[in-house]
Amino acid sequence: MDFIHPKIIVLSRTDSIGDVALTLPLAGILKKEFPSVKIIFLGNSYTEPVISCSRFVDEVWKWDDLSKMPKADSAKWLREKQVDVFIHVFPRKEIARWARSAGVPHRIGTSHRLFHLLTCNHRPNFTRKNSDLHEAQLNTKLLAPLGITRNFELETLYGFAGFGILPSLPASLNELCVAGKKTVILHPKSKGSAVEWDVANFIQLAESLDPTKYTILFTGTTQEGDLFRDQIPVKPNIFDLTGKMTLKELIAVISKSHCLVAASTGPLHIAGLCGIRTIGLYSSRRPIHPGRWSPLGISIIVFEDKNNSGLNQPLQFDLRDILRQVEQVESL
Repeated sequence: MDFIHPKIIVLSRTDSIGDVALTLPLAGILKKEFPSVKIIFLGNSYTEPVISCSRFVDEVWKWDDLSKMPKADSAKWLREKQVDVFIHVFPRKEIARWARSAGVPHRIGTSHRLFHLLTCNHRPNFTRKNSDLHEAQLNTKLLAPLGITRNFELETLYGFAGFGILPSLPASLNELCVAGKKTVILHPKSKGSAVEWDVANFIQLAESLDPTKYTILFTGTTQEGDLFRDQIPVKPNIFDLTGKMTLKELIAVISKSHCLVAASTGPLHIAGLCGIRTIGLYSSRRPIHPGRWSPLGISIIVFEDKNNSGLNQPLQFDLRDILRQVEQVESL
């Protein structure tokens, strides 16, 4: 590029929580490479609470709001922001056209999108579909036009996420933090984004944990809770929080807990970034296998069902193996 120190960089990732979580390390990498740069993350209102947890993100833009502006007004608005670099981590034709129409000098997008031929003037050539790299590692390939071409280990990328600006636990949820007990979150569903372990297994896992040692929280959306709420054991150490928290509150609860068990879904990635024991349940089928989508973190345990076809076939694991991993949180 024709400059050494960009002043303003936009990272555009307007899809789901897990995808956003695995994009946050780009902000830390860019801050290290260009200490004075301003990092703007273009996401959605839904994922803003996750993005705002990174100490390396200076500003959050919400595409669901910006997309409502008339095209001419939105192009003028972006032009006035004087963005130097616009990185399309998640390719979207309308956003790529927006950045081009605003005259952003350096627009980076994968060469594997035909519309980037007309909208991006830097097109790193790499493929995600058949790569053995992790999603967070693949994201870093988009930094090549900025002279950042080295390979990053997952442990390093976890640090670059900068997930440290965590919301406070609401007073209404303080009762969940019981002295002398470990808090375990069980998140049985994935809104259809992953192959799941049967809810009955999560129920059995909850019943297998010593009630004198563990507080157990079931989480999920209201709709997900409707599918299993009546199966949750009625015990003083087990709480049903499905549909009862905002995403910001969920992040706070996860950050104050000790362990989370879930399939490959957003809360799993949040738990990993929060640094708690994170137990992920995966199919081995490409491209949804853990080698591509495991969470970033310092205490990640992955279970992979190597026989799972991923075609409406639930994950199969020995409950005792997962129980042992949850119970090890006592010694951490």
